[in-house]
Amino acid sequence: MDEALLRSLTPSVLAILVRRGADFAAAEDAVQDALVEAVRVWPDDPPRDAKGWLVTVAWRRFLDATRADTARRRREGVVDQEPAPGPAPEADDTLQLYFLCAHPSLTPASAVALTLRAVGGLTTRQIAQAYLVPEATVAQRISRAKRTVSGVRFDQAGDVATVLRVLYLVFNEGYSGDVDLAAEAIRLTRELAAVIDHPEVAGLLALMLLHHARRASRTAPDGSLVPLAEQDRSRWDTASIAEGVGILQAALARDRLGEFQAQAAIAALHADAPTPEETDWVQIVEWYDELVRLTDSPVVRLNRAVAVGEADGPRAGLTALAALKDSLPRHAAVAAYLHERDGDLATAARLYAEAAHKAPNLAERDHLMRQAARINTRRGRGG
Repeated sequence: MDEALLRSLTPSVLAILVRRGADFAAAEDAVQDALVEAVRVWPDDPPRDAKGWLVTVAWRRFLDATRADTARRRREGVVDQEPAPGPAPEADDTLQLYFLCAHPSLTPASAVALTLRAVGGLTTRQIAQAYLVPEATVAQRISRAKRTVSGVRFDQAGDVATVLRVLYLVFNEGYSGDVDLAAEAIRLTRELAAVIDHPEVAGLLALMLLHHARRASRTAPDGSLVPLAEQDRSRWDTASIAEGVGILQAALARDRLGEFQAQAAIAALHADAPTPEETDWVQIVEWYDELVRLTDSPVVRLNRAVAVGEADGPRAGLTALAALKDSLPRHAAVAAYLHERDGDLATAARLYAEAAHKAPNLAERDHLMRQAARINTRRGRGG
C-alpha cells in the first residue's frame, strides 16, 4: 500500500467533494472512510485511476451519510450531482484547503490541527502524540474547526499570510511522538509552493530548509541544547542549505520583500559562515533592520539586540536592549549573554538563573541553568 500516494491525493479528493456541495465536516469523514477502504481493497485490486476511485467511493460514502441524516431534504440537489464514471479532473485543489484550514475565525491551535488532518493526512492520534496532548483534546479542536469552516465558500479570497503563519507554527513544533512536524511542515509548504507563485511562500520554504539543515547539530547525545556558536558545522545538511539559498535568491530577485524572506536571509548568512567568527554580523543587523521595518515586532528587536552586540560590541547590544521591556520572552537570557560578553559575570549569572525559571520548556531551562552554573564556576576561579 502506497501511503505517500494516499496522502498526496487526500487534499484534492476532499476539495472536490466540498466543491460539489458537501460541507467540510461530512466531506472529511467521507474521505477518511474512502482511505480506509483503499487500504483494505487496493493491495489485492489496485485501481487504474487512484484519484477517481477515491472520489467515487468518498462521494458514495457522503451520500450514504446524507441519506441517513435528517438533512436529506436540504441536500436533494446535491444527491443528483453524482459524478459520472471516468478519470477525475487533474486540477490541484490543495491550495483551496490551505485557505480553508487557515480561516481567520479559527484559533491558531485549531488551524494547525485542521491543516495537519485535512492537508497533511495525519490521524487525530498522530497529531495528539506530536503535540503531547490528549487525543480527545485534538479531536475537539478538529471538530470545532470543522463546524466553524463548514459554511465557508471556496470562492472566497484566501489570506496567504494566515496560511503561512499556520505552516510556520507547525514547523516550530519540531519533533515529538512519531510525527516529525518540522519535516511535515516542509512537505506541506512544498505543496503550497507548487500551486501558488508568491515570494513569501518561497521565503518560508527557504527559511524552513535553512533551519532544518542545522537540526542534527542542535542537541548533544544527552539531549541538551547546543548553541549555534558551538554547533558542529560539519553536521549541517549542505544540500538543504544550497536548496534554501537558491529558493531565497529567486524570491529576493522579485523585489517584493516580506518577513519570511528577511528571516531566511538571516538564516542564510549564518549557514554561509564556515566558523562562528566569520559570521557577517553587520549584514545580519541590516536584515534585522528590514525585519523591524516590516513587522515592528518586539521579538525581532530583541533578536536584533543580540546581532548588534555581535557586530558592534556588547555595550551596543545592551543599549539596544534597554529600549525593550524586560517582560519580553527570553529578554533575561539575552541580557545575560550580553552582560557575560561585557565581563559582568555576577549580573550574567543572576540573569541566566532568572531566565531559566521563565523558560518555556525543559530543554531550554536546563541549558540556561548550566550557563548560570558555568559562570558561577568561573567567578569562583577568579575569572
